[in-house]
Order: sequence, then C-alpha cells, then structure tokens
Amino acid sequence: MPLGENDRLLTILTKEHGLIRAVAAGARKHRSAMAGRSGLFVVNDLQIAVGRNMDRIKNAEVMQSFVGLGKTLAKLTAAQYLSEIALMQALSAQPQEELFLLLVEHLNRIQDAENKNVLAHLNHGIYHLLAIAGFAPQVHSCCVTQIPVIAKREIPKWKAGFSIVGGGVIDLENDMLRDGNPNEDRLQSEAISNETMNDVIHNRISHYLTAPELLAMQELAQIDLADNILETHTTDWLTVERLLRAYAQYHFDRPIQSSALIDNCFFNI
Repeated sequence: MPLGENDRLLTILTKEHGLIRAVAAGARKHRSAMAGRSGLFVVNDLQIAVGRNMDRIKNAEVMQSFVGLGKTLAKLTAAQYLSEIALMQALSAQPQEELFLLLVEHLNRIQDAENKNVLAHLNHGIYHLLAIAGFAPQVHSCCVTQIPVIAKREIPKWKAGFSIVGGGVIDLENDMLRDGNPNEDRLQSEAISNETMNDVIHNRISHYLTAPELLAMQELAQIDLADNILETHTTDWLTVERLLRAYAQYHFDRPIQSSALIDNCFFNI
C-alpha cells in the first residue's frame, strides 16, 4: 500500500520469518529500482533493517519474477486468489517455508499453463493450500460412513453430496444413509427428535457434485494433475472452484476478495 509521497508499505511472505511488513523507500518514485522489486509476485533476497516502529528494506535482489502472470486476466486473477488464501493462513514471526514453497510452485504452474487449464491449476493450488492449513476436504471417502465414494460416469444423473460443515463428500447411494441408520458417533450430531437420520444428512449437504466434478475434486489431492483431468469441462471446474471457495471462506471465516472476477475470467473459456 502507498506510504507517504514516495514509499510503499509491503506485506511480505518469507520462508524464515513468516509474514512481515516493511517499508520500501522510494518505491513509488519514477524509475526507482525498488519499484519493480516491490511489485506483486516477485521473489527477492531481502536485506531488512529492523526499526523501532517499522522495518525498512535496505536492499533487494530479484531471484524470480512471475512476469507471465500479467499476460492474461485469468492468470493474474488466479495468482491473486492463491496469494490471498496464502496470506489468510500465514503466521508472523514463525518459519513458513512449506507455505512459501507451495505458493511459488503453484504460481509457476499457473504462469506456465495454457489459458484453458488455468482454472484447473487454480483449484489444484487451493486444495493444496487448504491441505497444509490442516483442513483439506475429504473427497475420496464419505465423511459420514468413511466408505470410499466412487463416481459413476455411466449413470447420467449420478450425484454425490458435499457438506462444508461435515468436511467432505457424502455418498448418497450408501445403504446406511438411504435407510437413515448411519453411525451416530461419526455424525457427531446432537440428539434427534421427530426427524429421521436421513433428513439430518441431507440438511448437512451444501452442494451436489456430478461424477465429472467429483473425479476432478478427487484428482486435486495428487501432486500433479493428469492430462485427462485437465480436459474436464470449464463449467465443471467452475463448480469445483465455487465449492472450494465456500469451503475456504467457511474455515477462514472471511471472504476471498479476489474470487469476484473468477466467473468473468473463465465463463467463456
């Protein structure tokens, strides 16, 4: 953010000290060498002087610059989105090497991606950031019964449920759920009166997923996205993004401001 007439106050994610704030003196001056080094998505080797009120950057050497992220609105929006989620979970005065390296890795993937695959890589990055935060959604097994959920493409209207509160996928075909007799301990629900367990389960469902959408979500847990998953239709990836957005906002208890442009960026791809 601007500070005074010529300076800029930076929020910086570091491997060694977590989230810090420091002043980049003269960064807003015309032709200032610090201007480019204090921009978005630049990895610097910084020398920082600790001040009484504010730390100040004494020297900055650019190690990596993600210039490709600014070439399309889709890539820029996706990069801002991931960075915002990283900032939501970053801690100050504590090492954040895993978070730092993961963010850099996924920014590289977005920068190098074909435009049609940016949304898939965004979802991949969101899932991995949620995973290191400790609350990635459970996507391979039912969060109620713990039984594996298998997406059935051959059934046109097949769907699975998803519970933000419950933390993952719900198998709508499981006999225990259809009969309304799941294990109450696993539900961790309050006493139920005048209501079947089946009703309680369905009241917990916040989203419904088709087979392609569930398969895409399940692939997000992998280190790399398979080529066939990258070919998932954009509308399916948009559904996954909206679900992950709602899930992240619920757990971080704040809105993701950068997500506002997602529909405009990807709807017509």
